Parts: sequence; structure tokens; C-alpha cells
Amino acid sequence: MITFLTIVFSILTMTEFILGNFANGFIVLVNCIDWVKSRKVSCVDQILTVLAISRMGLLWVIEIYWIATMFNAASCNLKVFIIGNIIWIVSNHFSIWLVISLSILYVLKIVSFSSVLFFYLKRRVHKVVLILLLGSLPSLIFHLVKVSADENVWKNECGGNVTRKTKWNDIVRLSSMSVFLVSNFIPFTMSLISFLLLIFSLWKHFKKMKKNGQEPQDLSSKVHIRAMQTVTSFLLLYTSYFVTVIISIWNSEMLKNEPFFHVCQILLALYPSSHSFILILGNKKLKEVFLSLLWQQRFQSRGRK
Repeated sequence: MITFLTIVFSILTMTEFILGNFANGFIVLVNCIDWVKSRKVSCVDQILTVLAISRMGLLWVIEIYWIATMFNAASCNLKVFIIGNIIWIVSNHFSIWLVISLSILYVLKIVSFSSVLFFYLKRRVHKVVLILLLGSLPSLIFHLVKVSADENVWKNECGGNVTRKTKWNDIVRLSSMSVFLVSNFIPFTMSLISFLLLIFSLWKHFKKMKKNGQEPQDLSSKVHIRAMQTVTSFLLLYTSYFVTVIISIWNSEMLKNEPFFHVCQILLALYPSSHSFILILGNKKLKEVFLSLLWQQRFQSRGRK
């Protein structure tokens, strides 16, 4: 039975899906056009482009799962469920690790410490990002192997008794949550460390400017603050996304409660959709194109009137 609350939640979910795809598609389109024109693309633009593509995949999986659940077809085909799960795992993996790469890129380019190791990493920032992404691949491969093993368990237990199936489901659920926790704990910790380094660097910069009798509202301060805003927004949004995924995995029975299910879907889609707008506003090139597009639409609407 469709209630007023269901309609409201459905509108919110669809709005997040549309806005999220618009923001991520905008990032991909602008960077691709810029690459075709200039025949070169910066490391930041490369990360943002692949990140936007991974988040579009994440949004589509969330939306398809929501539609399937609404029409009671979420578990109608095990093969479809496994494929959707694989797409979600790959999209989620690159979504978080590319943001971590972006955070580390900001730290190495903005922060300045009198350390030989830090100076060495700063000069080889592109290699550091590449090694970081390649180093995360074993975690992705292990997660995909885990999904394949779960598929075999579900197939073998399909004809078993209810008690045995329940026990296997509990084991699969617990192992899935453990793998998700481990694979996301390291990048989340790295993002938190990046945030703390940015705060410490900004504090040192303010202290130096105050000592020299200068106003701490220079270009370096603005760059620090902009990078901190991007990292902070990621930490807050991903925390809500992370907690929602853990609750969904651990207690799938709660998802049968319709209001709770819709709230979970809204929180899941909030991270890949809203953070992309923050990335647009935090990037000078993307922000200029985005604002010019808004002004153009505004003038066109005025002309029609």
C-alpha cells in the first residue's frame, strides 16, 4: 500500500539520484571537454573524473535496489543480485580510495613540513597517488572473491532446511560486515590523518603570519580552508553512509520496515550525490563553468519572460 510518507521518501530518493548523476556527469563532461581542447589533463582532474564515474555507478546500484525492493523483486534472481553486489563493491572501493588519493594530493601540495621524507613524497606526489591506488587493489580482489564464495554458499543452501539456511545467512552477513569494516577502516583513517595535517599546517601558517604582523587572509590560508572543507564534508557524509551500510548488513530484518528502509536509501544516496557538488564548488575550474551555466540559464529564463 502506497502511503503519503512513501511518496515523500520516493521523491527525495529520486531527487538525490537525479542531482547526483547531474553533478557527477557535469564533472566528467567538463574534464573531458577540457582534455580534448588542451590535449592534457592534470592529476586532480583525472582523479575527479574517475571518482565521478564510480559514484554514478554507486547511485545507479542504490536506485535499482530501491526500485527492486519497492516492487518486491529484490531477491527474484540470485544472479542479478550478485552482479549488482559486484558493481556496488567496485564502485564503493574506487569512490572512497579516489577521495583518499585526492586528500593526500591536497596534503602533499598544500602542507609544508621540514621533513626529508615529506619533501621526498611531495616531489613524487603523482607516484604516491598511483602506488596508493594500486596498493588498494588486493583489498578489492579479496572482496570480490568473498562475494563469489557467498554465491556458492547461497546456491548450496538453497534447498536446505530453514534453520541451517538461517545459520549460513548469519555467517555470510557477519563475514560481509567484517570485510567491509576492514576494507574501509584504513582509507577512512588516512582521510582523518589528512584532515589533522591540514589543521596543523593551517595553525602553523596563522602563527607565522601573526608573528610577522600580517593578516592571515592570504591565498595560502584560503587554499588550506578550501581543502579542509572538502575533506571534512567527505568525513561527515561518508560516516553516515558507512553506518547505514553496517546497519543494513548486520540487521537486514530492519529493512523490512518501510520508513527505516527509505531513510537508509536517502542516507546511502546522500554521500555520492551531495559530496560531488562540494567537489565542484571546491574546484576553481569546475566552479567557474558551473556558475556560468547557472547564469546562462537565468538569463535565458528572463529572456523567455
